[in-house]
Amino acid sequence: MSSAQAPLEGLATSTMTEKQVAKGVEKSSGSGSGSTASAPVAASKSNYKGFVAGVFSGIAKLSVGHPFDTVKVRLQTSKDAHFRGPLDCTLQTVRKEGVRGLYKGASPPLVGWMMMDSVMLGSLTLYRRLLLENVFSKPHLRQWIPFSRSTDLTTLPSFGHGIAGILAGTTVSFIAAPVEHIKARLQVQYAADKSKRMYSGPIDCLRKLLRTHGIRGVYRGLFATMFFRSFFFFWWGSYDVLTRFMTNNTNMSAPLINFWAGGISAQIFWLTSYPSDVVKQRLMTDPMGGALNDGQRQFHSWKEAARAVLRERGWRGYWRGFVPCFLRAFPANAMALVAFEGVMRTLP
Repeated sequence: MSSAQAPLEGLATSTMTEKQVAKGVEKSSGSGSGSTASAPVAASKSNYKGFVAGVFSGIAKLSVGHPFDTVKVRLQTSKDAHFRGPLDCTLQTVRKEGVRGLYKGASPPLVGWMMMDSVMLGSLTLYRRLLLENVFSKPHLRQWIPFSRSTDLTTLPSFGHGIAGILAGTTVSFIAAPVEHIKARLQVQYAADKSKRMYSGPIDCLRKLLRTHGIRGVYRGLFATMFFRSFFFFWWGSYDVLTRFMTNNTNMSAPLINFWAGGISAQIFWLTSYPSDVVKQRLMTDPMGGALNDGQRQFHSWKEAARAVLRERGWRGYWRGFVPCFLRAFPANAMALVAFEGVMRTLP
């Protein structure tokens, strides 16, 4: 959610899509053709909403969540003696760099998170539909899939939502990796005076990385990003479990269910994925070396970065900076949800 992405798929939208697919399954079963090609006509027409609404959710998420993210990245990548904890990091940053220091590196994710949430939510909707049509509505396939042996072939099980999350996470990683790479390098520039920084801004950082290390340099940490986002399985799987439970056992409205299920599932995601995010950030903020002249490169692989964290700080190193990240997860995703649902209701 790195900024990792918020679980913002509206309950009504998700349920509507599954019902539309279900009608297609029933229709195909009655015709004897065994094809569901005509099932998602209505669903595919509304798929664009997820892409459009995701742009606004990205803006809301950045406005609330970026200061927390800056503190998190600085704690993850700094020496132990630099900051005593999240509060000390925040106070030092504001005192030396002003409030704007908490929003350092915000430009790349402002653009990037709009694109990432758009691709994430749009592709998630698409993958859910494709999985239901082509896998989970087939009895001979579903019986072999874990936690999916239900007689209801018209509903995507929670395990299927988790698989869709992995696929969407992999897809959005191709946008997320360069955005998070540039953001991280800007966030660990501690000089208040811009003239003393290696990068004057995101465009300057991108140009220097391309000039000295090419496209591979910009995409450094891509596989680490994919691994981190594979934990979207727990995010979207738990989101569906919580949504079903609250729908069946409470009298809350659909938006309120989405609010609580979204916030809690985001925190479940971070509890499972955080160590991989620490390693990813160490890899992305490691000196590039060579013509960039920013120091000696230390890590050539994800494993080397993971070993370094363990060697330097023990197992606690994998959880350094967790508090601001955990605190950020709920409010950032809640605000993103408000924006997402508002746009979803407005779009025709």
